[in-house]
Amino acid sequence: MTFRPDPDLINDDIRPVPPEERTWSVLSMASLWVGMVVCVPTYMLAAGLIEQGMSWSQAITTVMLGNLVVLFPMVLNGHPGAKYGVPFPVLARASFGINGAHLPSILRALVACGWFGIQTWVGGSAIYHLLNGLLGVEIGGAPLPLLGINAAQALCFLFFWGIQLVIVYRGVESIRHLELVAAPFLIVMGLVLLGWAYLKAGGFGEMLRTPSQFVAGGPREGEFWSVFFPSLTAMVGFWATLSLNIPDFTRYARSQRDQVLGQAIGLPTTMTLFAFIGVAVTSATVTIFGETIWDPTVLLGRMGGGFGVLVSLLALSIATLSTNIAANVVSPANAFINVRPQRITFRVGGLITAGLGIAIFPWKLLETSGGYIFTWLIGYSALLGPIGGILIADYFLLRATELDLEGLYRKQGPYTYTKGFNPIAVLCLIVAIVPNLPGFLHAAGIVSDVGATWQRIYTYAWFVGFFLAGTLYWVCMKATSSIER
Repeated sequence: MTFRPDPDLINDDIRPVPPEERTWSVLSMASLWVGMVVCVPTYMLAAGLIEQGMSWSQAITTVMLGNLVVLFPMVLNGHPGAKYGVPFPVLARASFGINGAHLPSILRALVACGWFGIQTWVGGSAIYHLLNGLLGVEIGGAPLPLLGINAAQALCFLFFWGIQLVIVYRGVESIRHLELVAAPFLIVMGLVLLGWAYLKAGGFGEMLRTPSQFVAGGPREGEFWSVFFPSLTAMVGFWATLSLNIPDFTRYARSQRDQVLGQAIGLPTTMTLFAFIGVAVTSATVTIFGETIWDPTVLLGRMGGGFGVLVSLLALSIATLSTNIAANVVSPANAFINVRPQRITFRVGGLITAGLGIAIFPWKLLETSGGYIFTWLIGYSALLGPIGGILIADYFLLRATELDLEGLYRKQGPYTYTKGFNPIAVLCLIVAIVPNLPGFLHAAGIVSDVGATWQRIYTYAWFVGFFLAGTLYWVCMKATSSIER
């Protein structure tokens, strides 16, 4: 059959990947996940649970459960990518409409820009702290007006930002090569850090002796569930981003088996291992330094200078680069391409992402573990959960995995709906976001009191949005018979 797309809806970056170009194996998909999981924000996520009062076993269990949950939408949304070779913004055209697809893809892109900024700050911060360790003094002087960081921190941030701009020009396929090289190195370096903590703390008994604060007589007695459920939501929210745009990668998978098995091996297992490293080393800092240090860039600065510092800098740089380029450039770049395929390329989309990543002042999001987990992670999970619910309900429940591939690239076709927008999808997205809005405003400090009920709903933000949007969309589409394959 002749493939005749509208020129305004396609270019080489978002075209369907033909079978002969789908070369990613189980190892490729697993390595992709190892490269994305082993990063500073993942370490901080697990370690942050310790700071919130959990014991090491409670923290690891929470991380593991969250990643088993998010693996479900990850594999499901990866299916159309592997079957049809299309990226996330194009897949969204089936449910939201040819023009309506810009709404979920741009929302996802903005979150990715935020993460790009966070990862870039982490990379720059690592350089800053390690320079301090090498020189033996704190450099940079007083914080700059408005920014709230000193000149040295700002320069390190911009330096690491510039390195990534160079990598963006190498294209998507370079990501696979980067992850294949980075994955084994990052696992080894994580284990080396764990070994250092083991030796300095005098064994795992000392390292993991910090008890839960929720036990009888503890400082937060009886508060475990009030921390566990929002933390579980945050674990799901951490990868809620990739659970939407995973087709951007599975479109290169050789088969469904490669994408399913690769993700199942790479995501929950590596996340749980790195969670253990994060919580174990953080627990060890209590014994070694007399305080909880949940940021590994600060920890490495406290470890002193020498060759170990240089190796640590290299490891942190590779970890941050492998995560940032794969997780936080591909998705927004494809979203921006989808807006103007004839004007925007992957490189241009990557530059837009990098620019927005600076504008959000990412260091503000990482000032406290509470702000990182309860405001940032849960907040955007309330936004992205409904999108995931709509995509899965549309593709599996309504269309039984059958799409009109050519129709996804034509303005007048089965996915035109009403002037290119599916009003049902847009309405369901808005309705599913609303219940979580009061809780988010409270968590962000914008509203002082919204009531216990709204705060409790926000605790389950991703789950509420995902199931509410998916159910409403399925019911409304069935009721109006607005289904085209």
